Amino acid sequence: MHVPVVQNELLAALPRAAYRALLPALSPVTLAFGEVLNEAGGAIRRVYFPCESMVSLLVPVESHLDLEVALVGREGMVGASLGLGVARSPVRALVQGAGSALGMGAAGFRRELARHPALRRGVERHLHALMAQIAQTAGCNHFHVVEARLARWLLMSRDRMRASEFAITHEFLSHMLGVRRVGVTEAAGALQRKKLIAYRRGMVRILDGRGLEAASCSCYPATA
Repeated sequence: MHVPVVQNELLAALPRAAYRALLPALSPVTLAFGEVLNEAGGAIRRVYFPCESMVSLLVPVESHLDLEVALVGREGMVGASLGLGVARSPVRALVQGAGSALGMGAAGFRRELARHPALRRGVERHLHALMAQIAQTAGCNHFHVVEARLARWLLMSRDRMRASEFAITHEFLSHMLGVRRVGVTEAAGALQRKKLIAYRRGMVRILDGRGLEAASCSCYPATA
């Protein structure tokens, strides 16, 4: 049986036989920018393994916009709490980077977890990495300045999308970073003046990755 190359790193790390056994349960999907995959507190009906897409995990905050606590791309999956036996999502999963993914129904995912210890171990490793990212993000949001946080977010997006250019608006970034839009505008302007990024008509392009890493806070290596 021909096994196609898989771009999702969690699935790619599985033994070949385990991945081959999963193939019938996986279906290719295209995730659209702004699509909501799960609502906070809502039932998880499908899990997603991003390939060329990226998903923001958000928590609702009373009287404020939802706040991003983590990003998931090709390194992981959306709906991983099913691996802990939790059928409701603790976060809102919002597609931030459109692109391809592999999907699987929740019931099928539970069956495959029971059948394949390698898949369960991969999901557990991803959950550990996700918890570490959430903890680091909480500290970063509290202590670090907006410019450094914006640089970190752009680098994380680049790593997960494997692209140096992506669609984003100042309004959406303010939503992601939990700051007013004027703060994002000032931070993006500072990065542009340093010729680290170019921003035009809702598109951001990273011009100098090394320079952006230098402008980022120390949280970036821990969440890369």
